[in-house]
Amino acid sequence: MKNFIGTYECKIDDKGRIKLPASLTKQMEHFADEPFVIKRSVFQKCLEVYPMKPWEKLMAKINSLNRFVKKNADFIRMFTAGVKTVELDNAGRLQISKDLTQFANLEKEIVITSAGELFEIWDKVSYEKVIAVSETDFAGLAEDVMGNIDVEELN
Repeated sequence: MKNFIGTYECKIDDKGRIKLPASLTKQMEHFADEPFVIKRSVFQKCLEVYPMKPWEKLMAKINSLNRFVKKNADFIRMFTAGVKTVELDNAGRLQISKDLTQFANLEKEIVITSAGELFEIWDKVSYEKVIAVSETDFAGLAEDVMGNIDVEELN
């Protein structure tokens, strides 16, 4: 499984096009010219961009939910709302639809940041607010999330 690496400051134009940095474009080449899937994030006002294989793996889990349970059907509907496939154009740009641009409040200055097997697209001001936590808060979060993981298992 390939992971994206890096955080990039970019611009989005009035038509919703983002010129991706060359280093990110090069990382995207590892996914064999398949389209990417872009969607609204569940927890933040940002967009998530998945290569097709990780997206299909995630959708296999979602499709295993019983759709005759109302909360499952509601979740699936909300999770997939606005999902679209995107590809780089010949100029190395991603076209973001108007509904997704509005959801993430993308205007001029944006940040693209790696998040493992996907990357996120943020409004720059929103991104800076989200990551502006104190060292103590981040240390506590790191301990809560990673504190019980056996480091030997990671190797």
